[in-house]
Amino acid sequence: MANRSSENKRRVPERLYQKAKHLLPLGARVLLANGVMDLGNSLTQMNRALLASKYLSGAGIEIGALHVPLKVGRSASVKYVDRLSKPELRKLYPELDAYDIVEPDILDDGQHLVTIEDLSQDFVIANHFLEHCPNPLGALKNIYRVLRVGGILFLALPDKRFTFDVDRPVTTFAHVLRDYEEGPEWSAPGHYEEWVRVVSKLSDEEAEKNIQELMGKEVWIHFHVWTQYEMFELLENARKKLGLSFEIECFLKADLEGIFVLRKIKPF
Repeated sequence: MANRSSENKRRVPERLYQKAKHLLPLGARVLLANGVMDLGNSLTQMNRALLASKYLSGAGIEIGALHVPLKVGRSASVKYVDRLSKPELRKLYPELDAYDIVEPDILDDGQHLVTIEDLSQDFVIANHFLEHCPNPLGALKNIYRVLRVGGILFLALPDKRFTFDVDRPVTTFAHVLRDYEEGPEWSAPGHYEEWVRVVSKLSDEEAEKNIQELMGKEVWIHFHVWTQYEMFELLENARKKLGLSFEIECFLKADLEGIFVLRKIKPF
């Protein structure tokens, strides 16, 4: 994400910098050391890192980290999950050529996690992942399955109002429930068409070609978009409809995203 203008910078308290600096990449530390931090990627990473240092410990996985793996504290050990190898990810995402991409430790579809044993993970990190899932409820169900009781789901979701999805209609819970119950094949063509027309703003001729190309490559676009209200609605209905017993340990509205820290509990 591009850095914002200097009008959007704010001072960072010294105590906050001292607490977070060892968790942040060098670029963010340089900005923080100067007492100023841009409200773009650096602030996003600091918010995530502070929450991770408080809530994540033990052994867990991060799904789809790509070039922005979560910075965790010393008490946490992470294995990275992705559906493609690093060379394949490079080929699929040429726009990330200038960035380092983490090497996946586990090749698996993050929606299904078929190689991950039930109740085996102390935490699962899924930042800007769920909106890319054709079946987000199915993905939540499998994340819940692999978490031990007491384990943490660290979930960051972009708020469409502050991203390139701003002009797209929000995804209703009825829609994602149908994706879960019937499979997402019925809705995929519409999602790709909406993406190329509303986000990419392509002409009719260009749009059709791009739709076919994206579908052929199975590119995981933002299939679903939410605002803060729909994020809470999604999680609450996942609890009610699927029996996924989570408690919200923390929610932080942070720049363009909402960060949820959810703890798996025994069903009542």
